[in-house]
Amino acid sequence: MKVAVVDYGMGNLRSVAKAIEYVGFKEVSVTSDPETVRRSEVLVFPGQGAFKKAMENLKKLSLISPILSHIDRGKPFLGICLGLQLLFERSYEHGETEGLGVFEGEVILLPPRVKIPHIGWNQVWIKKERGLYSGIKDGDFFYFVHSYHVVPKDESVIASTTDYEVYFVSAVEKENVWAVQFHPEKSQSKGLRLLENFKNYCEAVL
Repeated sequence: MKVAVVDYGMGNLRSVAKAIEYVGFKEVSVTSDPETVRRSEVLVFPGQGAFKKAMENLKKLSLISPILSHIDRGKPFLGICLGLQLLFERSYEHGETEGLGVFEGEVILLPPRVKIPHIGWNQVWIKKERGLYSGIKDGDFFYFVHSYHVVPKDESVIASTTDYEVYFVSAVEKENVWAVQFHPEKSQSKGLRLLENFKNYCEAVL
């Protein structure tokens, strides 16, 4: 199956591509070409950095339409870190910025009483045991690097939460759209298991 890792100028894309190749994905390309994204069967949408700059880059590269079309057609999609946040309606990082609007809700700063950014290993508390977290135990650790977190209006999309003195949403899952706040490519065996779960889902639906 043709897998596109979306390159919009933000994030360690090669490490993501290597991780998804390791779990058995074939024909993986790192691309910023809208037509390659449009033709792909699977999209992986990683990223690090600021929401506002990311949306500017997506617009400049004409990637918004092919990404939304891919999702609307029910094709598998995996968002990682900033790739989760951009799925929401808006963020308040460096001023209010409109996102892709796949999910209702917003992206807000972690509370000032916690150390920002949140960097390191933390646990996920699973709300949906199948799909993303098949074969992963409640309370397993994943690797995080972020200052903002998503607040979905529809709580049914929440796949896991994480406790960082405050509970925040660490993953969402709805039909063909899976997305996580942490970095599975940096999360050792548990992260690889999650990517393998995504591969199994893709093979089942494509």
